[in-house]
Amino acid sequence: MKKLLLFILMIIVLFTVINSYKEDYYTIPNESIRIRIIPNSNSVEDQYAKKQVKTNLELDIKDDLKNSKTISDSRQIIKNNLPNYENTVKNVLKSENIMQKYSIDYGYHYFPEKIYKGVKYEEGEYESLLVTLGEGKGDNWWCILFPPLCSLEVDENNNEKIEYSLYVKEMFDKFIK
Repeated sequence: MKKLLLFILMIIVLFTVINSYKEDYYTIPNESIRIRIIPNSNSVEDQYAKKQVKTNLELDIKDDLKNSKTISDSRQIIKNNLPNYENTVKNVLKSENIMQKYSIDYGYHYFPEKIYKGVKYEEGEYESLLVTLGEGKGDNWWCILFPPLCSLEVDENNNEKIEYSLYVKEMFDKFIK
């Protein structure tokens, strides 16, 4: 009887927690700089090219912006390093034997709305570094360079695998056994 009451109580608590969870969205500040990489198409090869360019370019930019504290500093660093970023894209494509044109532009570009990890990114024209591979008709990747959310994501991807658990589930499992 005790186990049954505890089980019912746990179900009620779990149900309450799940139903009370409300997704909150945060908006990126107006003063931000984004990066967007648009591949030639959605083919496996073109999406792979996008991923390779993203990985290499993201590391370069993270290193360049590591000491930047303001948007104006970040803006200047990106502008000064455009030739380096173009070389990175060129070298990645060359090393992967991908023969397609590409372009890099720093300015204001359109971004669709995106919701990612509880953050809502509104659609609109944003200051950004835009990399277009080939015809630029594939599904894109984009992130925020300033404030440095992309670099946080790069660091996050290098961590050991983290295991999360739910206390209520642990209690439930304990009493079921």
